[in-house]
Amino acid sequence: MGATALLDVGSWVYRTAPVIYKRLAQDFRRDIRPAPHRPDPATWPDTGLHAAWLGHTTVLLKVEGITILTDPVFSNRAGIGLGPFTLGIKRLVEPALAIAELPKIDVVLLSHAHMDHFDIRSLRRLESRGTTVVTASATADLLRAPRYAAVHELGWDECKQVGPLALRAFQVRHWGARMRNDTYRGFNGYTIESGRYRILFGGDTALTDFRRLKTSRPYDLAIMPVGAYDPWIYAHCTPEQAWTMAEQAGAENFLPVHHQTFQLSREPYFEPIERVYGCAGKHADRVAVSRIGQEFQTA
Repeated sequence: MGATALLDVGSWVYRTAPVIYKRLAQDFRRDIRPAPHRPDPATWPDTGLHAAWLGHTTVLLKVEGITILTDPVFSNRAGIGLGPFTLGIKRLVEPALAIAELPKIDVVLLSHAHMDHFDIRSLRRLESRGTTVVTASATADLLRAPRYAAVHELGWDECKQVGPLALRAFQVRHWGARMRNDTYRGFNGYTIESGRYRILFGGDTALTDFRRLKTSRPYDLAIMPVGAYDPWIYAHCTPEQAWTMAEQAGAENFLPVHHQTFQLSREPYFEPIERVYGCAGKHADRVAVSRIGQEFQTA
């Protein structure tokens, strides 16, 4: 960690010391609960679309035999690495699968450099010459690129073909800075297309217009953030807004993420998913999962 980063950390700790000390004391006493469900990707065939929510915005996808992992965060804490320790928020719930239990990952898809989405410790454990990383602009420097098959940065509306997958970045309403001064870093949502299937991954976003993503073909699955909106509504959409954006894009199924994993905001633990079902109404069968570890499949 450089001098500027250390100064940023020191300044932040000084300003928030009473709150941080209280939170850290509570965290040390609190156990991380096991995930309520446990997926079994070993049973997924090499045809169809399969998904498992592993926690936060980490989703394991298998599309016609190709595996994709979104925003992998498997560490107990999301934050700043200080040697063997991490200064940051502690998980409420364990990942539904450990890294060692994952199948071979073909593509890691990174939305932006925030520490609860771009976890350096997890990414280093996922390094493989058989894995390609697709990430936002000006973020590849955070990775040890030679240890992957390839690392591709995408700006908005740029597309990359990785084997049979067509990945396109699109603009969301968020920001990408990891620390105070790296405001140049990008932040993306993505569309994923492979043969019969289309997937939308919203990353992190406040309310924005997704009608520009709609085409004559629907999205089989929209992976959308639904938590951390109170009081951060300027950066994170509400469940109702997430549902509206997925509807604007023409999504058939809705996989809500960015809730139940870290305490990032003030809304009650189950409020986001309850509100998802509220706006889904009679279309509740289109909600792909509701708890960490659950799976979704379509032929």
